[in-house]
Amino acid sequence: LESRFQPREPLARQPQVTAEARCKLVSWLIPVHRHFGLSFEALCLAVNILDRFLATTPVAADCFQLLGVTALLIACKQVEVHPPSVKELLALCCDAFTRQQLRNLECIVLHRLGFDLAAPTVSFFLEHFSQVRLEAQGADAGEVADARSLAGGVAELSLADYAFTKYAPSLLAAGSLGLADRLLRHRSPLDLRVSGYPEGLLRDCMDQLQLLVSLNGQSLPLLLPPELVQKCPWLRGGR
Repeated sequence: LESRFQPREPLARQPQVTAEARCKLVSWLIPVHRHFGLSFEALCLAVNILDRFLATTPVAADCFQLLGVTALLIACKQVEVHPPSVKELLALCCDAFTRQQLRNLECIVLHRLGFDLAAPTVSFFLEHFSQVRLEAQGADAGEVADARSLAGGVAELSLADYAFTKYAPSLLAAGSLGLADRLLRHRSPLDLRVSGYPEGLLRDCMDQLQLLVSLNGQSLPLLLPPELVQKCPWLRGGR
């Protein structure tokens, strides 16, 4: 099911949109979703919609931001009770686009994706693996919660990095949780065998996520609860 919703090289057919442009757009969508108080699931789904559309349709550089807010609007309609209004989203683009342009692009995106929007996301798998861990005998609820929070921040960073589009959401979730347990030095870490992935693939994903964390020492603390940052001496300097 995951492979059906995951384009391996979403920018392969894009003559104008680069990995750097994608990084800037997703990095902009992250604070936008926080500004509206949206769920991490909405953000993950928006990025999935963005990448799936990019894999099918060439996009002009001057329409790329419009595609980003359109993907976010579609995702919010799918998973949020109170999605932001079109007016609010366009205001964040300094009214560079019209309501009609957004509506037209929304129809095009939905048509290209065949109205098939129920993609499994890294957010879904973070919750799934955390719940499996919580139900295990002798589980430490505090460790589960802290690992989930830190893994969520790591996964959020990975959304903007094009290099991570090659990993399935379930692998990214397992790798993020495994890395979180390692960084927090938990006594009862998640048994990564529940993910079904071989050890070598998990290790590769975790190593890449570790590098991502080391390169974003200033950004990661801003994505985490203050009480969790206090438990991570290696993060405090970035806040």
